[in-house]
Amino acid sequence: MERVGSSGVSKWDIRNKIWDYMEANNLADFPRPVHHRIPNFKGSFQAGVSIKSWDGFGQAREVKVDPDKPLEGIRLSMLQARKTLLVPTPRLRAGLFNRIVPPPGATKETLRKCATSQGVRDYSVPVGLDAKVHVDLVVVGSVAVSEKGWRIGKGEGFADMEYAMMASMGAVGQKTTVITAVHDCQVVDIPEELLDDHDLTVDYILTPTRIIKTECKRPKPWGIMWHKISQETLKKIPVLKILHGREKLEGKDVLLKDEPPDTSTMGKTPRGANENFPEGSRPQAEASLAQPRREGEALSDERGHLGAPATVYVGNISSGTRVSDLKEALKIHHVTPSRLSWRGAQHQAFLSYSDPSKAEEAITALQGLSLQGRPLRVEWARNQQGKMALRPR
Repeated sequence: MERVGSSGVSKWDIRNKIWDYMEANNLADFPRPVHHRIPNFKGSFQAGVSIKSWDGFGQAREVKVDPDKPLEGIRLSMLQARKTLLVPTPRLRAGLFNRIVPPPGATKETLRKCATSQGVRDYSVPVGLDAKVHVDLVVVGSVAVSEKGWRIGKGEGFADMEYAMMASMGAVGQKTTVITAVHDCQVVDIPEELLDDHDLTVDYILTPTRIIKTECKRPKPWGIMWHKISQETLKKIPVLKILHGREKLEGKDVLLKDEPPDTSTMGKTPRGANENFPEGSRPQAEASLAQPRREGEALSDERGHLGAPATVYVGNISSGTRVSDLKEALKIHHVTPSRLSWRGAQHQAFLSYSDPSKAEEAITALQGLSLQGRPLRVEWARNQQGKMALRPR
């Protein structure tokens, strides 16, 4: 269920208001009605072509543009400029995205056909998950957007998920720009309280009359939030299932929202887990973008399955810290736990020992330790659990 703001307004209220207004004022072309669609607003093609006047157009080399009808002019502009154009596969059924490859010597008319939904089908080749893709620019469709950069889609969440998946495979980074194209009437005030941590924000807005720079500072998704994905959704999207398997092998928290905890694998960190992020692709806001279960629940899981009489809590770990960084620090301080359970998404780790005296020695040895310039909090895990119990819900 979507959030309802303090004013009683929800995302669906905003969507329906936009759809109703565009229908009542005849502000959209085929397909109609616009309800439950990304509206093909009047003037969309001209607005798309105007992207050539955007300051960053020349620097963008690899571009991902959604297949929505109102973005056809943008796709054509990218093809005419000989940029690499990636388009998501419909509903992600057959992969993440395809690359549009015009035939040799393509005429302007052929390029225009390549930019259509039919052209996407006729002139594209699939891009594998292992392909070296580095997207400079992402263009998404919207139902509503604010000048602050808050965006509302049609409610299915594919644009948000696609971006999170690209982040997971290292295809987008901090320098990736996000643009949307809408009619001027679709630029409205959106309460920030309606946004969730998985919502994609935009940096620029194209309309038939202007280009708006949003100055948005809200972080974009830096990974897939598995705790918000159901097992049914995972089954429907093969590429998502593949990424889920990969991240599980990397030791990340990939528990789905309707999946019971697997106590046989929890706490086991595969060798090299979280150590191979491409440059510029490491999540910078991991806690907010791949939020796991409540800390108290995670801690309970750790203490319940480790089977060791002594567990040490290591907290306040920064987002940029790798499990290898912690391992190296432990080695330098001659701290050797029987098991290290890495919970990077929660900014914490657990060191388990069969001998309580060894655990106490570890706590003493690690006092004052800092990683990535941030001092760590090292204490008995049972003390941390007590703090969680006293923390207000």
